[in-house]
Amino acid sequence: MVAVDMERVGKAFGPSVALTDFTVHIASGELVCLLGPSGCGKTTALRILAGFETADSGTVHVAGESMSGVAVENRNFGMVFQDYSLFPNMTTRQNIDFGLRAHRVAPKERTDTIDRMLHITALEDQAEKYPHQMSGGQKQRVALARAIATRPRVLLLDEPLSALDAKVRESLREEIRHLQREIGVTTVFVTHDQQEALAIADRVGVMSKGRLEQIAAPKELYEQPTNAFVATFIGSINRVPGYAAAPSEWQVLDRQVRGTRGSVPGESAELGVRPEDLVLSIDDGPGQQGAEGTIGDISFLGAITRVTVQLSQGPRMIVDVMSAGTTHLSRHQRVRVCLSPEADHLVVMSDPQPVASGQVT
Repeated sequence: MVAVDMERVGKAFGPSVALTDFTVHIASGELVCLLGPSGCGKTTALRILAGFETADSGTVHVAGESMSGVAVENRNFGMVFQDYSLFPNMTTRQNIDFGLRAHRVAPKERTDTIDRMLHITALEDQAEKYPHQMSGGQKQRVALARAIATRPRVLLLDEPLSALDAKVRESLREEIRHLQREIGVTTVFVTHDQQEALAIADRVGVMSKGRLEQIAAPKELYEQPTNAFVATFIGSINRVPGYAAAPSEWQVLDRQVRGTRGSVPGESAELGVRPEDLVLSIDDGPGQQGAEGTIGDISFLGAITRVTVQLSQGPRMIVDVMSAGTTHLSRHQRVRVCLSPEADHLVVMSDPQPVASGQVT
C-alpha cells in the first residue's frame, strides 16, 4: 500500500483555470472521494495523478516517489471510468487477463488471479460472456476486476457509477467499498453525487472552481462545514437570520448557539440550519417558543417526511420529521418552528453586518 501526496498543484487550459493550489494528502489504504459540480477541477486532479495531464505547478508524489516525468504505463495504477472501456471482442475472463499478460504474469498465477477476481466480484457465471451480453452493473464489475487484478499501487475511479440506474448504483458502490477494504488499495474516487461520496469514502474533498474547499470525514463534513458553499453543496440547508448575542454566539430562532466564525455583539448574519435540526409544534397561541408559520407542502419520503413552512416573519423553511409523527399535520396549518436541542453548532452563511438600530430585543 502507498500514500499519495499532491502539493499546491495548479493547472490551466488557456484562460480557463482548472486547479489552483490543490493540495491533498491520502494515507496508505485510504479511500478519498473528490466531490463537486461539473467543471470544479476534480477530474483534472485525477488525470494529473494518473499522468494523462501535466501540472503547470506543484508536485505529485506516490509512496514518496515523484511522478514528474513518469509515463502513465509505468505508474502501475488501476483505472475505472464511466464508460467501462472493455474490449468488446473479449470475454470477461479475457478482459481481466489482458492486464496480467501485459505485466508478463506467469500462466498459472494469471489463472489463479482471474478466478479470484471473478469470485470477489461475483462474476463467475459471466466469465465467458462478452460485454454486449451483460448489464451495465456487470460490465462495471468487470472493469473493476480488470483494474485490481494487476495489484495496482493506486486505484483511480472517475465517475464509475454515473451511467447506472439508482438501484444498481447503490448496490455497486457497496461492492466497491467492500472490495477496496479487502484488497487495501489506496483509492481516489471522483463523483458529483454527494450521497455516493458520503456513503463510500473515508474522507470527502469538496471542490469548487478549482479549489479544495474542505476535506474531512463524511460526518464531520456534513455536521461542521467550513463555509457556505460546502454547507449548501452537502445536503439540504435552511438560511435563517440570526444576530450575535455574545462573542462567537448567535441567536437563531429561540436558541443561542455557536457559529463557524466569530461574532461581535451588534452583528447580524444568515446561518445554516439542517432540516433535521428543526422541530415542529402546533401553534396554540402566544407565549410559545420558536417562530410561527404556516405549512405549505408535505412530502412523504419514506421514513422521513419533508415539511415546508413559510414563517410569518422570515424565510420559507424545510423541516424533516419522522413520518410516524406527522399524522396530525396538514397544509395551511399554523405551526411553530424551533431549533432542536441537539443543534449546537451552525455554519455562518453570510458576512456579518451591523444590526439595524432597534433590531435586537
